[in-house]
Amino acid sequence: MSDKAHYPPVNPISAGLSGRCPRCGQGKLFSGFLTIAKSCRNCGLSYDFADSGDGPAVFVIMIVGFIIVGLVLAVELAYQPPIWVHLVLWLPLTVILAGGVLRPLKGILIALQYKHNAEEGRLDQ
Repeated sequence: MSDKAHYPPVNPISAGLSGRCPRCGQGKLFSGFLTIAKSCRNCGLSYDFADSGDGPAVFVIMIVGFIIVGLVLAVELAYQPPIWVHLVLWLPLTVILAGGVLRPLKGILIALQYKHNAEEGRLDQ
């Protein structure tokens, strides 16, 4: 991560949303759906620093939960459907939304880690 001067600045939001390398903006960040690649095939940046932890999942829970709960309440108050209608509507929609939002959020958090040179906290003794 020490030779950033050789690469033009990359917007971490656009790099994360597109799943691209946070240093060059060209190589792939992911080798699978949520699996981080070992390194960038374009610039050689090692992704060993990348540890998004539970951050993306927390954001997904908050964003998707807000949307789904709002829709459930609106449908329940307007139509009062039986419970099976709620299950048929909201379970698949929750899975689709969570799956669609998780990868971009993970990419954004990793790109922001790179940009801000984030490291694990340490106690100086």
